[in-house]
Amino acid sequence: MVLSDDERDDLRGRLFTAQLMPERLENTTIHADLFDVIDRLPDHFADLIIIDPPYNLSKRFGASQFKAGPDDDYRAYIRSWLPRVIDKLKPDGTLYLCGDWHSSVVLYDELRPFLHVLNRITWQREKGRGATHNWKNAMEDIWYAVANPKDYCFHVDAVMQRRRVIAPYRQDGKPKDWEETAEGNFRNTCPSNFWDDISIPYWSMAENTSHPTQKPEKLIAKLILASSEPGDMVFDPFLGSGTTSVVAKKLGRHYCGVEIDETYACLAEKRLLLAETDKVIQGYADGVFWERNTRRTTS
Repeated sequence: MVLSDDERDDLRGRLFTAQLMPERLENTTIHADLFDVIDRLPDHFADLIIIDPPYNLSKRFGASQFKAGPDDDYRAYIRSWLPRVIDKLKPDGTLYLCGDWHSSVVLYDELRPFLHVLNRITWQREKGRGATHNWKNAMEDIWYAVANPKDYCFHVDAVMQRRRVIAPYRQDGKPKDWEETAEGNFRNTCPSNFWDDISIPYWSMAENTSHPTQKPEKLIAKLILASSEPGDMVFDPFLGSGTTSVVAKKLGRHYCGVEIDETYACLAEKRLLLAETDKVIQGYADGVFWERNTRRTTS
């Protein structure tokens, strides 16, 4: 997905800025540096916060570049904004924090003084040509934390995974704990904290953009369905090209995102416009998440 000059001009008018903050945050994209707006956002406004910050890697994001550094420097960077973002979470809210193998240790250490960390999700990021002098990095983490371990939502029935049954077992001639369909034999299973069913957006997928670390819609859909209700507010302080907001809209939630790069913020708005008529989330159909390459469309 790309932007034409005309589209950029039109979409720019849909953005809010640090100088022109909205009175109501529902369904907004804020084009600003997070540090310029975070203290102006109301505390406890978000039911769910999904954070995909720059990892401790040297990488260019549009017009800006993040430079890798010692762990202590990265830790100081996380401390400069994470507690302030956590202040935006409701007392019964949930927060997910993304990282890779290197940054994940720092993220956990900085998260646990403020929230109750319930789990670490590891998902298979199967993309790239591989490494010649090390093991290929094909995994990422998502830290799962809540404000109150006795009062939070988790809808396991909304994130069931449909898996192929390789060796179907029958009882009295009938399928036991699985079903026969025209597409094969399947069983719905409870989700674990290891996800191997995610496809990274590639050039022929409608959701693909130029953002270098774009998260798949299917990945974010699992977080939103599990940890929010329809109509809840989902906040993403590092919105990128808009995946969190787009998925929230497709699933009937409100959204608010902050993005420093204008091109990515405009891409988010373009995707949000498309989501008004296209609710497809690749790999999610019939209320379940299908294994990779078993079903590609939704109904």
